Amino acid sequence: MPSSSNELVSVIIPSYNRAAYIEAAINSALDQTYGPVEVIVVDDGSTDGSYEKIQQWEERGELVLLTHPERRNRGQSASINLGIHQAAGSYIAILDSDDMFAKEKLADQVAFLEANPETGMVYGQGHAVDADGNFLFKVPGDGHQELSDPNRLLLDCYMALPGGSLVRRSVFEKAGLFEESFRAGQDHDMAIRIMEATKCAYLPKLAFYYRKHDDSISVKGLERRWLTGLEILRRANERYPYMRSTIRKRKAVLQFRLGQTYWRERRKAKALPHLISSGLLDPARALMVLIGREQV
Repeated sequence: MPSSSNELVSVIIPSYNRAAYIEAAINSALDQTYGPVEVIVVDDGSTDGSYEKIQQWEERGELVLLTHPERRNRGQSASINLGIHQAAGSYIAILDSDDMFAKEKLADQVAFLEANPETGMVYGQGHAVDADGNFLFKVPGDGHQELSDPNRLLLDCYMALPGGSLVRRSVFEKAGLFEESFRAGQDHDMAIRIMEATKCAYLPKLAFYYRKHDDSISVKGLERRWLTGLEILRRANERYPYMRSTIRKRKAVLQFRLGQTYWRERRKAKALPHLISSGLLDPARALMVLIGREQV
């Protein structure tokens, strides 16, 4: 049911060299059935002509365009944080510049948060699509349930924080903003800090389209991603009373992914210690992988 709320939603779109996709992303935010909405695009020093494209919307008064001093490239986290500081809305939605909102996303999620004041963040299902917009798979899958347990989210990054979620602005005041030193894994870090700070809920409705393509951040820099994951885990363990088994199993996953990355790069001497460490940390899962009962 559409919301009768008139609370302002701030949509923040961090953008870096997304000339091929930025138009679809912006239009999906502007074409929402819910209002009022302010769209804030933060250009992170683009050099592919996308900045000039975005200026056309700004000139028509359809969005706010922000940049870092001297139009420097400072990374996605810094860009999102700049947008949050600028935002005037009671609710914050973040959209990657190559993804798209479903048309009813904000209406559905505002209505849910208005009806559930104890919930600080709600997220929905995403449809992964290829570069041409063809359907690939669902994120998360059908039947998913949210237990609002940080242990579960730390162990398995199942939540699509940027495009899929809507967050009360007050939650960022509790959880903090995105970690600007991270150039990978920052979404997972932010999601677990939000869940540590507030109750989260899943609304099983289509919320956004998640684009998978060769130039996406998620398919680049795997070594950096998993090393950052170990730092995220270290900080989480210091910050919140996670179960020991959660810490151990998450470390096993990260060690395995690092080893797998090095192995595929034919750096086998560097891969083996990580793979052995992973097996020692979680031998039951390692056995399932070895006998083919679990895919990796």
